Amino acid sequence: REKTVVLQIAKRLAALINDDPGMKAIMTRNTDHFVSLGGRVAIARRAKAHLLVSIHADAWIKASARGSSVFCLSERGATSAAARWLAKNQNESDLIGGVNIASVDRQVASVLVDMTSSWTISYSLGLGASVLNEMKSVNRLHKKHVEQAGFAVLKGQGIPSILVETGFISNSNEAAFISNPTEEKLLINGRHQQKIAQAIYDGIRKQVAANPSLLTG
Repeated sequence: REKTVVLQIAKRLAALINDDPGMKAIMTRNTDHFVSLGGRVAIARRAKAHLLVSIHADAWIKASARGSSVFCLSERGATSAAARWLAKNQNESDLIGGVNIASVDRQVASVLVDMTSSWTISYSLGLGASVLNEMKSVNRLHKKHVEQAGFAVLKGQGIPSILVETGFISNSNEAAFISNPTEEKLLINGRHQQKIAQAIYDGIRKQVAANPSLLTG
């Protein structure tokens, strides 16, 4: 299941980050429980996070679909139909979890609808490109450039944010989503998960080193 695979990758990434003296990881969840989109943003805000990384595994109706992707927020709409579709499905995860966005805390709700600054999106694009460049040595890329769409979880006010689709995995809740069985085998492999985590960490570290304004601004 996606929730299991991405939590395993996230824990591996957190370990790498926490081994870095200049960085600290805050998990939005470290067990098998649901955290709403607003809850994830609220956790990042309380922690005064410098950036937010949302990790996922993709699914599609054709088994030929494969590869890793990186997304960030857009002020001008989605950069492709696929990005728009993915954002819609990710944003509806609250409905799956039984949460009505309209009923969440007013401050959190405002974060979900407010667009972040141009600087934040620009930094997010740089971060996404850095991570994508590292990911290409681990897995084929589904898209060779960072895509953009209106992901609610990335609308953390003032926080550079990216969404990483690690690869294609079958969706047990939707029979129509068969995805790529070969790539799914990779995603459940511990060594491959570690390579993904390392690639994401390396991308983050290189972006921070090249653009230290994130930590000093």
